[in-house]
Amino acid sequence: MPPNQGNINQLDDGGGPQAWLRSLPVITRYWFCGALFVTVAGNFGLLPVRKLLFLWEPIKDDFQVWRLLTPFLFVGKFDFSTLMCLFMIQSQSQRYELEPYNTGAGGGTADYAFMLMAGAAAILLSYPLMMMLLPVPPLFARTLMFFVLYVWSKRHPTAPSSIWGIQIKAIHLPFAYVALSVLMGGLYSDLLHAIAVGHLFYFLVDVVPIVYGKDVLHTPQFLIDQLGVGAYVSPAPTAGAGGRTMGGAGNNTFSSPGRANPPSDPARPARGHNWGSSGQRLGDS
Repeated sequence: MPPNQGNINQLDDGGGPQAWLRSLPVITRYWFCGALFVTVAGNFGLLPVRKLLFLWEPIKDDFQVWRLLTPFLFVGKFDFSTLMCLFMIQSQSQRYELEPYNTGAGGGTADYAFMLMAGAAAILLSYPLMMMLLPVPPLFARTLMFFVLYVWSKRHPTAPSSIWGIQIKAIHLPFAYVALSVLMGGLYSDLLHAIAVGHLFYFLVDVVPIVYGKDVLHTPQFLIDQLGVGAYVSPAPTAGAGGRTMGGAGNNTFSSPGRANPPSDPARPARGHNWGSSGQRLGDS
């Protein structure tokens, strides 16, 4: 007798990898899955690693525009530091996505998506300058992760955190990682790159509006239209024929944006708006 289809559909209801992935905030879920897929594909030869690096000449001459994205997804060769970087992408991204700086979307998902876009653009633009000062690898997964960690530490400076079991405040966490990397003789230039870009973002979104009364960075309206104000919630799946679960908008169609939860920081006024308030290891030689 064939198994009951309803029972098959309910096998994942109690937990498992799919349930865990669905529990992640939407931006964190896509970034983590993208990094995991590209890293695995590069290590197993499904994607040539050289094609994943940020190299300006192929972008300019051969229009290999994917090189603007893949350096933020390929972490590096399989080793302990790569696993740690993937873990930190998931944990640090999830932690910050729950309460990002409010740049026009109520401190929600659209604001976090804008922060990642702005951070990635700043990392790419400042890469030639960093290369003049320190050797920086043309892979930016760890740099972008550390950028998120630094901005989170400025957003929540007194939050408790730890490194290797040592309890410290969040504001000291980025510098503790840099010191640890230096002491272990590992690469630290990408961490300094991330701190520089992260501090620029923090200065523009938190210091400039307070000190100078000007809003410099604004979440684009297309992100707010797509992700809403506050935390994005995916559309609930609907039951299709035979009890099979379909997407929120039915099969073979694009789903409309999910609802948005109330802003994560509703008491915080918007600044000038009415929208709402590694492939390179830490211990590498």
